[in-house]
Amino acid sequence: MDVRAWYDRNRARLDALYAGQDQFGRYSALAEAFRGHFNREPEAFVSAPGRAEVVGNHTDHQNGKVLAAAVNLDTIAAVAPRDDDRVVLYSEGFPTAFEVDLGDLSVHGDEAETTFALIRGVAARLAQLNYRIGGFDACVTSTVFKGSGLSSSAAFEVMLVGAFDALFNGWVIDHQENARISQYAENVYFGKPSGLMDQMASAVGGLSIQDFGKNPTDVEAIRYDFGAKGFAVCVVSAGGEHGNLTDAYAAIPAEMKAVAREMGQELLQNVTPEALFEAIPRLKNVVSDRSILRALHFVDDTRRAQDAADALKRDDLPAFLDIIIRTCNSSWELLQNLNVATSSNQEIPLALEMSRRMLEGRGAWRNHGGGFAGTILAFVPFDLLDKYRATMDSVFGKGATTVLAIRPEGVVWVK
Repeated sequence: MDVRAWYDRNRARLDALYAGQDQFGRYSALAEAFRGHFNREPEAFVSAPGRAEVVGNHTDHQNGKVLAAAVNLDTIAAVAPRDDDRVVLYSEGFPTAFEVDLGDLSVHGDEAETTFALIRGVAARLAQLNYRIGGFDACVTSTVFKGSGLSSSAAFEVMLVGAFDALFNGWVIDHQENARISQYAENVYFGKPSGLMDQMASAVGGLSIQDFGKNPTDVEAIRYDFGAKGFAVCVVSAGGEHGNLTDAYAAIPAEMKAVAREMGQELLQNVTPEALFEAIPRLKNVVSDRSILRALHFVDDTRRAQDAADALKRDDLPAFLDIIIRTCNSSWELLQNLNVATSSNQEIPLALEMSRRMLEGRGAWRNHGGGFAGTILAFVPFDLLDKYRATMDSVFGKGATTVLAIRPEGVVWVK
């Protein structure tokens, strides 16, 4: 593959994916790594973006609504098919390959929370759905760093589905189907009980309001240019690590479901804020107080996601920014997913309080993603951006603050 010719041929599309940032060096280095490992040329590149959760914190797993966006940070793979049924995948930063024999697609308990589980789980679900699978070689690199809160695992899963689809099915898998396959791999094989929002945002792309109460999920694209309004969309990597927090994440949907069951529902999807408030006297001492608070967060935040989308559609930016702050406060006070109880470090609350003191009355701030560790999201006026970035980086480390752009496409196969 002549990567220069390939890049020039696809320049317009690549410029759109990366907000005009030249990525030739990155793709060229990945192709060179592929040649070094496999002594042949890649046949194509598959890219899947990270995602920003804008409004709707832990609402997807209760069939609520979320406003989310694909971003211009991504996981990319150089791929080519093999003649056998093995996937051999080299990931940047790991000295040896991840190898999976597709002749065995059973759940391996000892592979939980590993790359092996995601490869095997994606292949297994594709086979169950009668899609073709086969062995392939891959080299992978990512700017969606693990533990960043931008959903590195979802981007990796969505990329894997895209690789199997491109190489063996002719790129026929619907993006929503890709998301569901990816979620299955994460839930059943990886062992993390995530909702569908991460995978859906990565697979579908753009800025969208997603209603998980509909089957299939109702995804409405929303066009909004924050830059044209004088705002930068930033994430700040405040620190901490997501990898050892599976139990903390799992407790949130479990506690919400406990409240739903007491109200005669499987999920909180059909419970209104008014009905939940009226039920508190009989819920008290039947479920934990934290469960009630987390349920109150859900019924409010799924409404806020729709309210935020409506505010953008009518170009009411002040109302949108106010919703961002209110969803942050709800996660802090009700959902209680801003810090780890066993740690005296509180990186996320510290980053949010610093943001409030710099941006109050001008911008907005909120915790981002699953919580407990990772990143915060901030909407920063351009005239405050340099000061904001310098201040946050002085506390959380050089390069902690990243300015994002919304990526118009989700998973793509660029050949």
